[in-house]
Amino acid sequence: MAVSVELGKALDKALENAPLEEVLAAPPSALAGLTEKHDEILAGMGIKTIRDLGSNKYFAVAGVLVALSGKTG
Repeated sequence: MAVSVELGKALDKALENAPLEEVLAAPPSALAGLTEKHDEILAGMGIKTIRDLGSNKYFAVAGVLVALSGKTG
């Protein structure tokens, strides 16, 4: 089943139409607003890809807490 998601300006232009696996394998700096300096900092935490970032237990817990608060922005 094909799924389409509009990520708008959340990704670098080069990845806006890329397959999901390619996006998940990209460094965190492929997310709009993050830089190669962020890649270096996150790598120190063992986070080298967008997949790593999204599956990190600390970021996941923080995301759930924000969602529970009803304030996502």
